[in-house]
Amino acid sequence: MNFYDFHIHSQFSEGGSSIEDITKRANLLGFKGICIAENLKNLNKIKSLRKNVLEVSEKMGIAILIGFEAETAEELKKLVGVRREYDVLLVKGYDLDLNRKAVQTKEVDILTHPEFNRKDSGFNHVMARLASKNNVAIEINFREILTSSKNTRSYICHNIRENIRLCKKFKVPLIISSGAVSHWQLKDPKILMSMGCLLDLELNEAKKALSETPMNIIKMIKERQSKEWIRPGVKIVR
Repeated sequence: MNFYDFHIHSQFSEGGSSIEDITKRANLLGFKGICIAENLKNLNKIKSLRKNVLEVSEKMGIAILIGFEAETAEELKKLVGVRREYDVLLVKGYDLDLNRKAVQTKEVDILTHPEFNRKDSGFNHVMARLASKNNVAIEINFREILTSSKNTRSYICHNIRENIRLCKKFKVPLIISSGAVSHWQLKDPKILMSMGCLLDLELNEAKKALSETPMNIIKMIKERQSKEWIRPGVKIVR
């Protein structure tokens, strides 16, 4: 089974490690592919970033995708407007309105940690229906749990469990990722799966969140980057 980590920050954004160091570590841990998540401010560096990614990918023999993570509704709008220029569109979860906007937007691939810095889960049955309809994956973020204090960890886990429950009920794709900002924060797929199981996923569901969901996103990337694609649901028929 092929495993993927679709939320890693490099030194191009808020991370501290080079893409090469991240890729070496991911390869050592047994990942088939990774996604480097960047900030909107780096969009003008997309050509040099893609060149770097291509060189490292060929050298290491591992798939590397370029993602951009929107932190506001305005950033999301801008990134949707240039959707063909990169691979994965993530939205940083935390604000309830932005969480809702993310699951309403068909171009979005992943809503990251919707419960981040919140007392509630940042997600409800209305959003779950929208996420299911628009095929937006909801992320389970390992770093959020890893770096939390004893006082907040139980609340975070409770909120993640609630989001998992809603995703199961409404058939929303789930994705598990490290959220790493250093190559040392990357985790073995088995560790990520174990975390998923502790949060009420069955083993087969945890495996899907590291393999099937990312592979479905890759399939959509290929479709979006074809000449026939105009926007979600609209293609040129030849």
